[in-house]
Amino acid sequence: MTKGWAQGALARLWRRIPPAPAGLTAFVLAGGGSRGAVQVGMLSELVDRGIRADRVYGASVGAVNGAAYCGDPTPEGMKRLESVWRGLSGTRVFPRSLGHGPWTFLRQRPSVHSAAGLRQVIEDGLDYERLEDATVPLEVVTTSLSDGRERWLTQGPVVEAVLASAAIPAIFPPVRVDGDLLVDGGVVNNVPISRPIAAGATRIYVLLCGPLHYQPRPPRRPVEAVLTGFFVAIHARFSRELALLPEGVEVVVFSGGGDPSADYRDFSATAELVEAGRAEVAAVLDRYRGTSQDLIGP
Repeated sequence: MTKGWAQGALARLWRRIPPAPAGLTAFVLAGGGSRGAVQVGMLSELVDRGIRADRVYGASVGAVNGAAYCGDPTPEGMKRLESVWRGLSGTRVFPRSLGHGPWTFLRQRPSVHSAAGLRQVIEDGLDYERLEDATVPLEVVTTSLSDGRERWLTQGPVVEAVLASAAIPAIFPPVRVDGDLLVDGGVVNNVPISRPIAAGATRIYVLLCGPLHYQPRPPRRPVEAVLTGFFVAIHARFSRELALLPEGVEVVVFSGGGDPSADYRDFSATAELVEAGRAEVAAVLDRYRGTSQDLIGP
């Protein structure tokens, strides 16, 4: 599908949904690895336009960014988050052990990388200790290794919760929370719009790290085929839920563009992604200014 088709589909979606009454506004931040930098620009533009979430739902890197936003949903807070992202590198987030190479995926160990680097990044971006202490209520999704279901964390140590939501299988080790081993929430619900809908949200802003419609390239290696299948599955769930929105719920989708299956250790495009995120929010909101004036905020 072309970008023009996607924009047209969103325009049709907006036209058939009546303006939402005053109610709960939710931000949903999807997973997407190093492309999460695009969400930083999106959040910054939303904050600058006076649009604020009543509640935030995050998956994987979306949990990382969502936690930072919920701690300080101000322009200053967004500048701090951007500063953290601009200081990231592959070796900082994904520290390598001695003898690192393709064979590390075959060793008898829980993950290729230690979570020490990611833990430090999360701690650097937060100034509160527990989920219930956030300025804006935050919920993060994880995947339970006990039964394979999605498990939502709404209270308890925020660093552990975010670390669990971002624990990419095989890349980072599982995180134990309340006796349960948890991994990346994106495995079961990468764009969790069903959660805020169930909570009564009437307007949902979705911040994607990748394109709205995923068009995978033909895989050249077995590992690429596995990643392609994973991304097809997580995009399929979001597409189904987007097509079955209940009456009175308005969803605004910001696309992160790009290829979500690119090298997970590549942070070289952070600055460009931040600016792209800002531009995407500005373009989407300005495009629909005449359609739904109340979206723009005060």
